[in-house]
Amino acid sequence: MAEFKTNVMRVLEQKKIGYTAHEYDHGDEAVDGVTVAKICGQDPGQVFKTLVAQGASKKIYVFAIPVAMKLELKKAAKAAGEKSVAMVHVSEINGLTGYVRGGCSPIGMKKKYTTIYHCTMTDYETVMVSAGKIGYQVELSPADLIKLTGGKTADIASEE
Repeated sequence: MAEFKTNVMRVLEQKKIGYTAHEYDHGDEAVDGVTVAKICGQDPGQVFKTLVAQGASKKIYVFAIPVAMKLELKKAAKAAGEKSVAMVHVSEINGLTGYVRGGCSPIGMKKKYTTIYHCTMTDYETVMVSAGKIGYQVELSPADLIKLTGGKTADIASEE
């Protein structure tokens, strides 16, 4: 049987970016990111969740923050150069990104959006993000992830 690959994994292989795939059992529904980190034996600080927001300009932004933190909308707006940002409704995520809630990855979205990572990302040798499907994560170098997505880092989150 062929090894399972998500679109995220295909993009990483196409770009010749090294990664480690992680699969986790999630039962019938998506589990929170801290649980995913524990299941995968990772520090929650190095496992990033992907959030999608819309600026006052109507432009879409992607923010990736450690799973145990919360996005600070004022800091996120400042980092994006917007007057304000608001989270997009769950029902809009698939149409904008091609991903579902709980399986949203900054890699391989339908369109290229401005992507901003929490500044702690570069504190780690590797970080984990969703592989684009619930139950799958990819672990890779923060520098590779930032370069691939054309992203930048900023202080955009705080402890829950």
